[in-house]
Amino acid sequence: MATSQKAKSQDLLVSVAESIGSTLGAIAAKADAAKDVIVGGADTAVKEVKRGATKLVRKSKSTTSKARRSKPARKVSATARKAKATARKVARKAVRKARGVARKAKKATSRRGKR
Repeated sequence: MATSQKAKSQDLLVSVAESIGSTLGAIAAKADAAKDVIVGGADTAVKEVKRGATKLVRKSKSTTSKARRSKPARKVSATARKAKATARKVARKAVRKARGVARKAKKATSRRGKR
């Protein structure tokens, strides 16, 4: 082989080696980056889920407070208050009546005992 041919083939080999080396370096860098993403991915996913849950809780709280202030909700709560008050009145009336009947019965039985 001639010297110039040896130099050309050696230059070609050096060029191929450099190309292979840079390709391997790029692959190694990508693999390292992928490993970092995978390892750090769990923490990131947890943070995103927490953030989403916090947003959902905040939104649900605001929605429920708006619903409480809505016209139908106010009407329902007013009706419930009226029903509760009516039930209390009826219960009080029944208790009063029962006490009166018990008092009358007690008087009736105590009069018989005195005779």
